[in-house]
Amino acid sequence: MADAVLIEELTARISAVQENLRELVEQAAGSSGAADEDRTSDRIAEQELELARLTKELSSVGGAPLR
Repeated sequence: MADAVLIEELTARISAVQENLRELVEQAAGSSGAADEDRTSDRIAEQELELARLTKELSSVGGAPLR
């Protein structure tokens, strides 16, 4: 039961990070200026690391990988 709750929580967090990444990529496509691009690139990198961490954690508790 606890694993099911953890899997559900991780799945929700992964979905949120994936949505954040989609939004950041859209922002990057529409932004101009080196400072904006650097900031957006940094945020994308942070979100990618978080996504990898959450995906690994989900896998460790037996959750199916998300796409």
